[in-house]
Amino acid sequence: MTGFSIRLAREDDAQDFFKVEDDAATLLREEPSLEGIPLPPSSSADHHAKVIAKGRSLAALVDRQIVGFAEAGPVGRELHLHELSVTRAHQNKRIGATLLGALKIDARNSGYRAITLNTFRDIPWNAPFYARHDFVELLNLEGHPHLAESLESAVALGIPAERRCAMIHFLD
Repeated sequence: MTGFSIRLAREDDAQDFFKVEDDAATLLREEPSLEGIPLPPSSSADHHAKVIAKGRSLAALVDRQIVGFAEAGPVGRELHLHELSVTRAHQNKRIGATLLGALKIDARNSGYRAITLNTFRDIPWNAPFYARHDFVELLNLEGHPHLAESLESAVALGIPAERRCAMIHFLD
């Protein structure tokens, strides 16, 4: 698909990242299988600015408006994907897949050995989406304390442990 562009995120994108994430999160809030399960709120613009400042986040634009982003930060020799979001109006147009592909290229070229993330195991646009893009579930979290902490935080929030998973994509 054409009609969108990808660029490195800038700190002044933080408010737009908040808006995109909040819009995309509506899908989780409306997901019937998550009824009664507490979901974390969208990250604040300040939080987005801090992650963007690490220099590994990407923005997707349509007509100079941010419609999606991949927000990542380094954890040792790995890049951790904190959030991949696309506005509902722009989903199913390969924007998320393109952001993920661009993030893989940047991570590989920068010498990272893998990209990690935490997500819902059974929501179609979560773990199954990442599995289609060569991520695998990481069952042993030894050596990945950031992933274990994220899963523990989700459980502490009230999300059933069996609904969440950690995933990794090894870069060639």
